[in-house]
Amino acid sequence: LRFHPSVNLSILKFLGFEQILKNSLTTLPMGGGKGGSDFDPKGKSDNEVMRFCQSFMTELQRHVGADTDVPAGDIGVGAREIGYLYGQYKRLRNEFIGVLTGKNVKWGGSFIRPEATGYGAVYFLEEMCKDNNTVIRGKNVLLSGSGNVAQFACEKLIQLGAKV
Repeated sequence: LRFHPSVNLSILKFLGFEQILKNSLTTLPMGGGKGGSDFDPKGKSDNEVMRFCQSFMTELQRHVGADTDVPAGDIGVGAREIGYLYGQYKRLRNEFIGVLTGKNVKWGGSFIRPEATGYGAVYFLEEMCKDNNTVIRGKNVLLSGSGNVAQFACEKLIQLGAKV
């Protein structure tokens, strides 16, 4: 899910298609999709964000589920927003069976969720290096961006001896 002023239908269609390609690499029986709103949580109070998330989930809840679609946070949708969405889903359906990823640990989320994508990218790179009979240690690595993925990829690369 993405909450950002730039969100529109064409962006969501493209991101959904991109997600299909990324998910196909996992070999798991998953499709792909993307959803969101042009709502901007920046500068809004916690109560405003909570009310928006509750309204959003009230409409979304009939389209998501463990075997249907499992949304994850993206730009503008962090642990706080996922928590509000989770609370509303649980309130409406009186169940919670893995319908959102990115939850806080106290709501059943993963301890390593913030690091997972960045670390995963580095582990994937490590496997590609093995296939080419080389190692990450001592290599110069360039990262683009400074979000969660880049920060945690940088952390893991340094731990493995790369020069970032």
